[in-house]
Amino acid sequence: MEYMELIAPCHFGLESVLKREIYDLGYEISCVEDGRVTFLGDWEAIARANIFLRSAERILLKAGTFQAKTFEELFQETKAIPWERHIPKDGRFWVTKATSVKSTLFSTSDIQSIIKKAMVSRLGEVYHQEWFTEEGAAFPVRAFLLKDQVTLTLDTTGESLHKRGYRIYKSKAPLTETLASALLMLTPWRGDRILVDPFCGSGTFPIEAAMMAAHMAPGMNRSFLAESWSGLMDRRLWTDAVDEAHDQMNLQVETDIQGYDLDAEVVKSARENAKLAGVDHLIHFQQRPVSALSHPKKYGFLITNPPYGERIEEKENLPALYRELGERFASLDAWSAYIITAYEDAPKYIGRKADKNRKIYNGMMKTYFYQFLGPKPPRRKDG
Repeated sequence: MEYMELIAPCHFGLESVLKREIYDLGYEISCVEDGRVTFLGDWEAIARANIFLRSAERILLKAGTFQAKTFEELFQETKAIPWERHIPKDGRFWVTKATSVKSTLFSTSDIQSIIKKAMVSRLGEVYHQEWFTEEGAAFPVRAFLLKDQVTLTLDTTGESLHKRGYRIYKSKAPLTETLASALLMLTPWRGDRILVDPFCGSGTFPIEAAMMAAHMAPGMNRSFLAESWSGLMDRRLWTDAVDEAHDQMNLQVETDIQGYDLDAEVVKSARENAKLAGVDHLIHFQQRPVSALSHPKKYGFLITNPPYGERIEEKENLPALYRELGERFASLDAWSAYIITAYEDAPKYIGRKADKNRKIYNGMMKTYFYQFLGPKPPRRKDG
């Protein structure tokens, strides 16, 4: 069995969540760095990781790693990698992205160009041809430079894993599906507990929660780039992983997941998204202001992404909005609240100091995941 190093990028600050997911899939972690987790796996692992991981952005196959401070070193070290192991004669290959942090080589366009030239040189010599038709399967390369250490990878995913295929209807400033899933997994919420999102927007939190409650694999209804790598991966690896996902799924599960928003059109879009995801029957969406937030039961979870106030006129409304949210939360009996926002004064107006606060980067925006912990419910008595 051939084992490879696979790299799963994720949101900065959420590496521990992804690490736990990979362990749960049964794979060995070899390295955890800022924004990515590296693990060992075979070709089956590529299919299963793409289909089952909720918090990963994509799955990358590590082709090689080396030191390079000059473009000549970059060229020669890239050329030394046995690209022919993965890329066939007719393969389409290009450097889709390069990032450079604290490295001598910093021009990403030049880095991309040199890597491509080195690959052409290597494969030209191996396949005894001067030019490539590049009419076959796609093999996009991603390059990471950190302190002159170069890591070259092949992207197995294609469109980012946050694109589950259900969110056609978007609201303003939505959370990505991968970030919403990771944040849900940071909380003690489980599918048999109450969850309410009073600012549900396009419905990402409730939909991802419903998928988790139903044990629905996030990637089971979409395609991946490496599915076209017929010379490398047996097609049955993908069908087997999808069959595994279907076997685990339980759409008959009972849930109490609710999503509210002030805007009727936004609520309509959230319902459509949930329908496309196949979990609309597990979520109750309703047009409702935060002032009407209530629930008769105890030990529920408020998990939400309220407005940040990106425009000046919106900022003026934030104190009243967060004060109202705090008042409604206080009226809920023994509940916990988990709130992601870029608004630093959120706890002040919610009227309670957060028990925990975690910095999370939502793209380039620094946000805070404020955690207000309620009491644990009593243990259920068996029998």
